[in-house]
Amino acid sequence: MEFIQAIEQFAWIGWLVLILAFLVIEMLTLDFTFLMLAIGSLAGLGTDLLGAPIWLQVIVAAAVAAVLVLFLRPPLLKRLRRGEDPTPSNVEALVGLQGQVISTVSSLGGQVKLANGDIWTARSAGTGTIEPGTLVQVRRIDGATAFVQQQEEQSA
Repeated sequence: MEFIQAIEQFAWIGWLVLILAFLVIEMLTLDFTFLMLAIGSLAGLGTDLLGAPIWLQVIVAAAVAAVLVLFLRPPLLKRLRRGEDPTPSNVEALVGLQGQVISTVSSLGGQVKLANGDIWTARSAGTGTIEPGTLVQVRRIDGATAFVQQQEEQSA
């Protein structure tokens, strides 16, 4: 019985440790999850300072954290990521790019020069071969190989 009384008497130290730990983890992850847990722990600390039993402190902390994670975190994340650049980069930026066949492209290999000036090893995304000088479009990238498909003629 003395052990439980000691836990209840010094629960505020546990809440402070949890708050600090959650804030440190939040600084490393920047995902708002641990910030919500820290605020929930702050609610648990508040109920402890009001003299509530330990079981009620845990329930209040869990409830506040759950409500914040479910209802406050999504709009905060949306607002945080609002200014991100949606432009694809790296390999994703090459998909859909046009190019010209340099050496015959088949399902086994070939080379294309892309619109950005890069020369890539290429394979045909469909069946058959594509002759040099033909305009192609990148369908996907697998490692260092561009899978290309002959570009359809545009009617004027």
